[in-house]
Amino acid sequence: MLNATALHKSFGQRKILDGVDAAITPGQITALLGPSGSGKTTLLRALALVEPPDSGIVTINGTNYNFPQKNTFTPPWPVVTVVFQELFLWPHLTLRENILLPARNVGYVNLDEALEDVIELLDMASFIDNYPNEASLGQRQRVAIARAILLKPLYILMDEITSALDIEQVHNILSLLPKLKERGIGILLITHHINFARKAADTVLFLSDGKIAERGPAGILEAPQSPRLQQFLHIVSAVG
Repeated sequence: MLNATALHKSFGQRKILDGVDAAITPGQITALLGPSGSGKTTLLRALALVEPPDSGIVTINGTNYNFPQKNTFTPPWPVVTVVFQELFLWPHLTLRENILLPARNVGYVNLDEALEDVIELLDMASFIDNYPNEASLGQRQRVAIARAILLKPLYILMDEITSALDIEQVHNILSLLPKLKERGIGILLITHHINFARKAADTVLFLSDGKIAERGPAGILEAPQSPRLQQFLHIVSAVG
């Protein structure tokens, strides 16, 4: 399990996370929803210890990271791997080389079979040897996911990876996530696609003003209990 207990995070005088508890389970999809500015990306970065919380505990497969930390610590990468919205692909490397580079950097060898498996899983054979500027945004999104998979993580945290895609590309990317779930990977997905959360998420976390206002199975999106989630879903439906 990847657990967060009482996470707090502020930037200057602005409180972003205010005592957040969360859990990501292997082999399950957790959708993190909330309005802009609610702290979703900050929570994701705190869970991955990319940007540690000011206080609280992050527990990864039984190892506790207590904050504030007095000593340096080894980040849990690649056990916990992040797919950032910005993708961060090297423009001078082919897509294949972009996928292989991080795995080689952590010492993985004999990657040919694993890479071919990922290429088939994500249907990338037709463009895998192109450069990033020769690939569509949807193809580059698949490359970022493939790069994460090749690191053999137990948890993949995804930050709004479909925000710049059209409806068809969104469908293609989101249809991949159940395949990762079948491999036992725990997935946290920040998304504004409510219908996907309804259909695919095992757990939904709704974050508002730095707090988890409601949590539960995807059914809470059909019958929300908190006034804040009710309001949020009403707005999404009205514009949607």
